[in-house]
Amino acid sequence: MSAHPSTDPIKFAYWVPNVSGGLVTSTIEQRTDWGYDYNRELAVLAENNGFDYALSQVRYMASYGAEYQHESTSFSLALLLATQRLKVIAAVHPGLWHPGVLAKLGATSDHLSNGRFAVNVVSGWFKGEFTALGEPWLEHDERYRRSEEFIRALRGIWTEDNFELPGDFYRIRDFSLKPKPVEVPGRPHPEIFQGGNSTAARAMAGRVSDWYFSNGKDYEGAAEQLHDVNRSAAEHGRSVNFGLNGFIIARDTEKEARETLREIIAKAHKPSVEGFRDAVTQAGRSTSDQKGMWADSSFEDLVQYNDGFRTQLIGTPEQIAERIVKYKALGVDLILAGFLHYHEEVEYFGRHVLPIVRDLETRLTTRQPVTV
Repeated sequence: MSAHPSTDPIKFAYWVPNVSGGLVTSTIEQRTDWGYDYNRELAVLAENNGFDYALSQVRYMASYGAEYQHESTSFSLALLLATQRLKVIAAVHPGLWHPGVLAKLGATSDHLSNGRFAVNVVSGWFKGEFTALGEPWLEHDERYRRSEEFIRALRGIWTEDNFELPGDFYRIRDFSLKPKPVEVPGRPHPEIFQGGNSTAARAMAGRVSDWYFSNGKDYEGAAEQLHDVNRSAAEHGRSVNFGLNGFIIARDTEKEARETLREIIAKAHKPSVEGFRDAVTQAGRSTSDQKGMWADSSFEDLVQYNDGFRTQLIGTPEQIAERIVKYKALGVDLILAGFLHYHEEVEYFGRHVLPIVRDLETRLTTRQPVTV
């Protein structure tokens, strides 16, 4: 648990549905679309309803219900150009990108968006993408070692001239990037996010990342990860922000919200969920202590493929807001949200849930009585 939770308001991000199939692997109706027109409207709607970030997903080939997918960096730039304030995070895979090439793309995107580009470094779980493209599939901890080197390269290229990195995976010699990213007060370079639940991921975040993304967790699970990430960061004289995945089902009554969850799971597309489970649990259990992502996920958890149901942001606006603020009290800085029907539910969240969150935060800051 974070010893000093931030006094800043908790931030909100949403998963960009740039991959077909929606955010749950279920045959339930999902009024969402992976195309650009829908997503452009969604980005504007989100920034006008209190969202700070959007995260563009990365898939390179059809898998487990995601038949079609738009590339993350180009899609992120398109959303940046369609908005005014929203920061857009492009997910990328080391091994499929060279850090110098991504640094150049990121600097250009940052200039075109006046300093709103960010990146999420994904160490990789889908072996088939790498092997289909003729790239080696590294052992779990080696993937994280490569990601750490990738992040060190990004940071160095974005902040230094004549950058050198004699690494094991990347060798950069006397490289100067011009122009560098936009100078933003309090931001030395575009924000660098990373995912992963494993011990290697937690330690790496403390050493090099600005943000750590966790899969969905209950209070106990989030507190455990916060403790480990903060301990690693403190050992290196750093601090790391913490983001938590959560699938939000906000309805006028708790009964309606719970019935929606029940229907999502009842209509799960079993072959896709089981295929995904076989792939990701193998990846998660490949760690020495079996603390990898999805290592303990049930079939029901994996219907939302980042364990979003486990965060339990399901119920009335009041119930969800109270739970969010309790996560904030643990040290969570950002909620990364998915929805069933994006346009309607993002607007509902901004209108009905977010004002309660802000009111509860104010009460806590001013030490007014509040039950969370």
